[in-house]
Amino acid sequence: MAINYWLIKSEPETFSWDDLVKIKTDAWTGVRNYAARIHLRAMQKGDICLFYHSGKVSAVVGIAKVSKAAYPDPTATEGEWVAVDVSAVKKFKKEVSLKDIKKVPALDDMPLVRISRLSVSPVNEFQFFKILELGETKL
Repeated sequence: MAINYWLIKSEPETFSWDDLVKIKTDAWTGVRNYAARIHLRAMQKGDICLFYHSGKVSAVVGIAKVSKAAYPDPTATEGEWVAVDVSAVKKFKKEVSLKDIKKVPALDDMPLVRISRLSVSPVNEFQFFKILELGETKL
């Protein structure tokens, strides 16, 4: 089965990379956007995610892995919202800011650049490894 790549966003004040590292694995809950829900439903165990701090930081800071595919979001009180479990894999050697990503024309078509409010979005293989390169990080 092919590995897919994703970008997941969180405000560090709410849930940070360090929080994920501390607990190792956690449910990615609370997503209430229909487009993001489609992406969550498509995530499979073993897929790789760029962990992005939104807000003041606005940078990719780590790599996570989907450790459990989509299931009903336990925090949802209504609707058919889903969650996935993610596990920390590796911290970036150098954070990759949104400003740095926007400087690379080959990354212009990333949902992060085009639809910046989307909390879960697909990343193609080229984009994933280009961001790793910018972050001086290997998988």
